[in-house]
Amino acid sequence: MASLLTATVVAGGLPIVPYLWPAPPKGQKKGKVKIQLTKSINQLANGDAVKFDAPKNPNSAFIMADGGGDNAAGDLAFGGFAVKDEQGKVHVLAINCSHLGCSIALNETDKTFDCPCHGSRFHLDGTVRHGPASAPLSNLTWEQDNSDPSTIDIEGIVLGF
Repeated sequence: MASLLTATVVAGGLPIVPYLWPAPPKGQKKGKVKIQLTKSINQLANGDAVKFDAPKNPNSAFIMADGGGDNAAGDLAFGGFAVKDEQGKVHVLAINCSHLGCSIALNETDKTFDCPCHGSRFHLDGTVRHGPASAPLSNLTWEQDNSDPSTIDIEGIVLGF
């Protein structure tokens, strides 16, 4: 009787497993994504930023390390900024505004990141200068490439399509 009950549970439950734990799409894998910057990190002056995009071949994205508002740790970004704030600290930030996810832009005159959708502004370290965003910009996990000073490795994912 016990084996009949076990067989019934296995036969009925097994088809549900792929919906609970789906396999990643074919070709998808996490890892470091190499980004070639137009200016190396050590050439950035205080208050400078360099925009970069995720590679399109293979189609890749960056994984946000933290978040708030519309962004959450583990969400994807398809671009970002490497910035040296006014105090000389380097930040690598996702391009997504924390309010509703629009792409931010660098305001070189005011030394801020501005969101064109709803007017949020962020300091160069990613903190909110004024809303409607209430959470800072998301950081990206990165490291300097040892062989090339204008290349950084960012935690990301190859999407496989």
